[in-house]
Amino acid sequence: MSGQYIVSHDVGTGGTKAVLVDAAGRTRHSCFEGYEVHYPRPHWAEQDPEDWWRAVTTSTRRLLEESGTAPGDVLCVTFSTQLLGVVPVDGQGQPLRPAIIWLDARAGRQAQQIMRKVLGPRVFAQIVGAEATGKDVLPKLLWLKENEERVFSRTEKFLDVNGYLLYRCTEDLLCDWSAASATGLFDLKKKRWSDFLMRFFGLPREKFPELRRSTDEAGRLSKRSAEKLGLLEGTPVICGAGDVLAAAVGSGAVGEGEGHIYLGTSGWVGVVMERAYTGKSGIATIQSADPSKCFLLAEMETAGACLQWIADQFYRREQEDPEVANVFRLMDEAVLGIEPGSDGLIFTPWMYGERCPVSDIYVRSSFINLSADHRREHMLRAVYEGVAYNLRWMLDLLRDKFRYDQDTLRAIGGGARGDPWLQIISDVTGKRVERVAAPQEAGAVGAALIAAVGLGIYDGFPALKDVVQVDTIFEPDGAK
Repeated sequence: MSGQYIVSHDVGTGGTKAVLVDAAGRTRHSCFEGYEVHYPRPHWAEQDPEDWWRAVTTSTRRLLEESGTAPGDVLCVTFSTQLLGVVPVDGQGQPLRPAIIWLDARAGRQAQQIMRKVLGPRVFAQIVGAEATGKDVLPKLLWLKENEERVFSRTEKFLDVNGYLLYRCTEDLLCDWSAASATGLFDLKKKRWSDFLMRFFGLPREKFPELRRSTDEAGRLSKRSAEKLGLLEGTPVICGAGDVLAAAVGSGAVGEGEGHIYLGTSGWVGVVMERAYTGKSGIATIQSADPSKCFLLAEMETAGACLQWIADQFYRREQEDPEVANVFRLMDEAVLGIEPGSDGLIFTPWMYGERCPVSDIYVRSSFINLSADHRREHMLRAVYEGVAYNLRWMLDLLRDKFRYDQDTLRAIGGGARGDPWLQIISDVTGKRVERVAAPQEAGAVGAALIAAVGLGIYDGFPALKDVVQVDTIFEPDGAK
């Protein structure tokens, strides 16, 4: 496979990262193309699906040009995409309205209706693992049915971000298992749409697309899409997975009971499990990219976003200083000057509500025990530690509710690039933390490795454990 590559796209909230990955899982080149989130009303968050496609095509062409890669050297195209999006399309695959993305919380009333239909929030949480919120897919679908009846009736299929991009590549309307499992309408045991749940909530089964595994070939690049991408017509397109599941593969924690932490704008702890557990305490069970596995997900809404906030509020002058190359590196150095515990200052990292360990879209952050003796550096370290303690809380729930208690976690995401934060997390959780090489590329690399399994380059997901390289190991210091 020498000289042949996988073009993998990590399609996030703020833009698309295109990554050229070789068959050994090494990143050869990457580039980024941004786009906007639109907030037309309070609690609404939308994007134009055409912006995703423009970013994918533009970044693919740049990737090939900047790396000097010939189109004939591309083995396939694949995707890692944001979950919990809703894209209603007509029979020609044209979006009927802007996409309702994961940040959107408009469907709060529909979430309450869903829970009342199953005897209230407490019973619903016991069945699903967490109360339904306005950010979930099922309430968003019911919102469309109630508020945009014409759009709902004209919808041929409800797609997510990945499904829409697969359609633009292949002209087939599809949904991968991982994305389907995040809708609340997927049968994890039978690996198919739940006809019972669709009837129960009044959703027509025919409006949901055909299902494929993450490793399956979605189709081949059409002539029109190949021209836009700068690739060859007929290049295979592998389904890929939702961002959480692709990142899990990119962490290398792919074996039974193995886990990883992600530090990006949001954060999570994820564990691969064969058994399809019933969710508890805000911890959800969804489909792994590995067709034979499920995935326990404990997600916090804001992790790196908390650091970005304190950078914008307290380190604005440093960000504007041309001599400061990286404000986050400066912040890492400042944290080392403060003793563990931040002199009694506590921060709760719930800036936009929370999913786990507390499922509440209205809960907010706070600094507790703030005194006149504290400086901005104390507040900074409190933020680092607050995220770490939230992760520990989630790990405690995974241990108590699901018997997960391994000593080692892989670390991925842009926030994992800083040594001080990972050391704090190791100290707070008591876990050995292994940072993978290029942690910020884990989503795109994971999608590429999923595709490599689908192409037969690797004999199943267990073989990927040795493919993903560890960069640095952090051992817990019990004295801190």
